[in-house]
Amino acid sequence: MSYLKSWVDSANSASTDFPLNNLPYGVFSIGDEAPRCGVAIGEHVLDLAAVESQGLLSIGDSPLCQDACWNPLMALGKDSWALFRERLIALLSEGSAEQARLQEYLYPLADAQMHMPFTVTEFTDFYAGRHHATNVGTMFRGAENALPPNWLHIPIGYNGRASSVVVSGTDVRRPWGQLKGPDQELPAFLPSRRFDLELEMGAIVGSASNGPVSVDEADAMIFGYVLLNDWSARDIQAWEYQPLGPFQAKATATTISPWIVTSAALEAFRVSTPEREFELLPHLKDTGPMLYDIDLTVTLAPQDKPATTIASTNYREMYYSAAQQLAHHSTSGCPMRTGDLLGSGTISGPERSMRGSLLELSWGGKEPLTLDSGETRSFLEDGDTLTLHGHAQGDGFRIGFGDCAGTLVPALDDPYAR
Repeated sequence: MSYLKSWVDSANSASTDFPLNNLPYGVFSIGDEAPRCGVAIGEHVLDLAAVESQGLLSIGDSPLCQDACWNPLMALGKDSWALFRERLIALLSEGSAEQARLQEYLYPLADAQMHMPFTVTEFTDFYAGRHHATNVGTMFRGAENALPPNWLHIPIGYNGRASSVVVSGTDVRRPWGQLKGPDQELPAFLPSRRFDLELEMGAIVGSASNGPVSVDEADAMIFGYVLLNDWSARDIQAWEYQPLGPFQAKATATTISPWIVTSAALEAFRVSTPEREFELLPHLKDTGPMLYDIDLTVTLAPQDKPATTIASTNYREMYYSAAQQLAHHSTSGCPMRTGDLLGSGTISGPERSMRGSLLELSWGGKEPLTLDSGETRSFLEDGDTLTLHGHAQGDGFRIGFGDCAGTLVPALDDPYAR
C-alpha cells in the first residue's frame, strides 16, 4: 500500500494511528450533541452524518450515516464498502475540491466522546491461539495433554453475550459468582478473586449468510476489525466450565476499541497462518495469507500509578484466521448476521513477554508479575486500568486502532443480601 497524503495536516504524521490510508469508522458525540457516524483522520474526526446530509457522500439511494451505527453500510457488502471508501479518500486527499466545505465538519478527537460503533447482533469467542491454548492446557492438564484432540482440526469457540459488549472507556465491575477452591467441600458466592484480561482481535461480520460459506466467502464477509478485551473471571470459570465450557465467567464484559479498521485498510498487511501439524479438511484449508501483521501491546496502570507494558505480541501468532473461524461457524447452516462479532481468542506468543493474559503471565498465580511501580500482580486488582494497543506498520505510516481501555471497579455489595 503506497502512502496517501491528506489535506488534514495531522493525518500526514508518521506516528498517527489515523492516516488517510486508514479511515476507520466510529460513532462520536461532542458535548451534549447526539451521537453520529464519523471517520478518524489524523487528530480529528470528520462528521459523516453532516457530510452525507450535504450530498457529498452518497453512493446509493439510502442514507448510510444517519443511524449512529455502521450496520447500514456493513449490510451492503464488499462492493459498496469499496465505493464508500474510495469516495472518502477522494474527499480527504490532498488537493480535494471539497476541502473548504469539509473543514467545518472536522472536530478534534480530544473533544470527542466515543460510543459503540455498531450494533452487535451476536458474539462468539474462539480459542484459536496455539501458544495460549498450550499454556493454559499445560497448567491444567500437563504438557502431554495440553491441546484437546480436536484443537488442531477446528477452531474451538463458544457463544458469548452480545449484551455485555461495551466500548473502550467503559468501567468494568468485578463480578460475583460461585467459587470453589480445591480444599473446599462446597462452593461459596463471592466476588471473583482471579479476574483477568484477554488480549484479542474482534472480526465484524458485514454481509450476512444463510448457510455454509467457504473460507474465501467468509473473508469477503468481514467488514473490519477491532481490538477486543474479553474480561474473564478465572475462578468462576474453573468451577462452572465442565462439561459445557465458559458461561458466567465470560459474561461480565467484553471491551472493544471504538474505531472499526476496515479489511481494506489492512489488505497490504496480510501474512500466512502457521505451518499446519495436520492438514485441515477442505472446507477450512488456507487459500492464501489470511492473518495480518498487527503489533499488539497491553498496559496495566494501577489506580493513580503509571502504566506498565505487560505484554507485546502480534496477531500473526494466531493458528486460525477470522475467515476460517467464520467459515467453521457456518458449517452447520448457522446463519451469520450483519453485526456478528467474532473474538479471535487470546493472542499469545512463544515468549513470556508475549502472553496475552495474566493467567499465563503469572502462570496461574505462581509467578507474580512485577510492575514498574514496584507492585505485583497475579490477577487484576480494583482500580487497575487495562489498555490494549495495536497497529500495522507501513512504509512511513501506520494503521492504528486507537486504545481499547477499561478500568476494573469494585464489586457491588452482595446483590442477594436482604
